[in-house]
Amino acid sequence: MHAKTIGLIAHTGKPGVAKLINAIAQEFSRYSISILFEKETARIAGKNSGHSLAKLGAAADLLVVAGGDGTILHVVGQLGEVIKPIFGINVGSLGFLTCASSSTYREAVECIAKDRINFSQRALLEARVILGDKRTGKMIALNDAVLSRGEVSRLVLLCTRVNGEPLTEFNADGLIVATPTGSTAYSLSAGGPILDPESGVFVITPICPHVLTNRSIIVADGSIIDIEVSDPDYPVFLTLDGRKPIHVERGSTVTIRKARKTLPLASLPEASFFSVVRQKLKWSGSNV
Repeated sequence: MHAKTIGLIAHTGKPGVAKLINAIAQEFSRYSISILFEKETARIAGKNSGHSLAKLGAAADLLVVAGGDGTILHVVGQLGEVIKPIFGINVGSLGFLTCASSSTYREAVECIAKDRINFSQRALLEARVILGDKRTGKMIALNDAVLSRGEVSRLVLLCTRVNGEPLTEFNADGLIVATPTGSTAYSLSAGGPILDPESGVFVITPICPHVLTNRSIIVADGSIIDIEVSDPDYPVFLTLDGRKPIHVERGSTVTIRKARKTLPLASLPEASFFSVVRQKLKWSGSNV
């Protein structure tokens, strides 16, 4: 994929990011690649013309995101149906989604300019809330959809079906449906497995289940997962990729399936998912 137009997006709250953005833009200009800045990114970089994320999504061949995993999740949430390839430059601690560090931005730009980057096709989740005749629009997530209780410290009842067949009624603090990309996020901290990014599955992980035999279950990503909220007394919320929670009314069904589009997520030629896992989780041993 030869990128002619780059959309540049930064986490504007990170220290030193304005300097980094300007350095990246200057580096791209050496290769005669045109740059479009996101509005807030343009402001901190001292540029006049900035665009909305929707405009960048429509116009750019590749989005270069300077920040962390959360910044990439935010960008995917804003893009909605217009998914474009993303190249993440990490500002701060090592992430699972970013593929270059801020100190190696020159090499990163060169790899993009010379078309030496690989793309991992990441599955996206699509969630809707259905109550009788009412249904929300499609909501897209790269990591996970989480159903959980509100501020009250108590369990919620979530009756779960896979392809129409009852799985179980989870009595837990909540329930996570994660993509392989999201398997290293909240699902992992709740005791779920690490999934290879292109393994073609989703994982359903209960959060602190009341019944200790309730465990993570892996299902094919072609499955339709229906979660019915039957809790009579307390509010239940749906959160996609850590965005603002949506109140799910009693009697509603949250339907989760694989989105039609995938996210092409960039990686550098020498990097691998397993090398990031080893580094991030500090795995070592005689053979590592």
